[in-house]
Amino acid sequence: MNKFGKIISILLIVSLLVAAVGPLLVPIPPLEGALPPQQLADADSQFIDVNGLSVHYKEAGQGEPALILLHGFASSLYSWREVLEPLAQGRRVVAFDRPAFGLTERPLEWQGQSPYSPESQADLTIGLMDALGIQQAVLVGNSAGGAIAALTALRHPERVTALVLVDPAIYQGGRPAWFGWLARTPQMQRLGPLLARNIQKWGRQFAESAWPDPTRLTDEIWAGYTRPLQAQNWYRALWNLTAASGPTGLGEQLDRLQLPVLVLTGDDDRIVPTEQSVRLAGELPDAELVIFPSCGHIPQEECPQPFLQAVEEFLSSR
Repeated sequence: MNKFGKIISILLIVSLLVAAVGPLLVPIPPLEGALPPQQLADADSQFIDVNGLSVHYKEAGQGEPALILLHGFASSLYSWREVLEPLAQGRRVVAFDRPAFGLTERPLEWQGQSPYSPESQADLTIGLMDALGIQQAVLVGNSAGGAIAALTALRHPERVTALVLVDPAIYQGGRPAWFGWLARTPQMQRLGPLLARNIQKWGRQFAESAWPDPTRLTDEIWAGYTRPLQAQNWYRALWNLTAASGPTGLGEQLDRLQLPVLVLTGDDDRIVPTEQSVRLAGELPDAELVIFPSCGHIPQEECPQPFLQAVEEFLSSR
């Protein structure tokens, strides 16, 4: 090997060592003022143990069919605040925080499958129903919560009587298979949580993209969304969710969803394009489609009255 080749080899070895060891030396300053989730709870908040996790939920009403509300990514049960009580007229409605979000417990260690994986979240939904004595329910899922709702129906068809999929992330979402391996390396396990903290910088811009009129995302609403970011370990859990995400293959299993489905979407959805919801309604065996004018990715907040009307008409026709 000539002198130049030796220099290149040495530089390559040094670069690999820096890439392997450098991230492990990056300091991670603790978050100041982090609180236990219970200290951030509202007066009507409730907590229940489900599959070993303390799950934060709210409920209203009595009667059937029971509705279970599943929020989207970087959200919480707060996103259902406009419609939870109206939906509970004559039926039981439960909204809960999915793992890594809201005030549900954020474990940092576990045995077996990650509690943040899509499959674990689907099973947690059924576990919550068991804990609350709900035998069957209609699942209402927004965005990534719509994907979890559909996955729950596939894994536990006997427990789900219908689906309401609100701008659902069925054809997108999840990470490439190789990303899970990368995310679980010691280097990324250290750097990943630091990256997750950046949601504090870009989160509002992302949230505003969900609203056709971003001025309607007021400081008060944003404060409600970001309140859980005061909870202990929120950014570590967000990275664990990212690492556990992966392809669900929902788009290839739609023919197995042999139950009534209502697909709702805004006509100006910039997160899950409206045409994806139109496609979904066309590929499902038994689906209705409602498109809300002048509405975006979260119609339960942006246009709650048309949302409520569409859901009520769907449920009354079953």
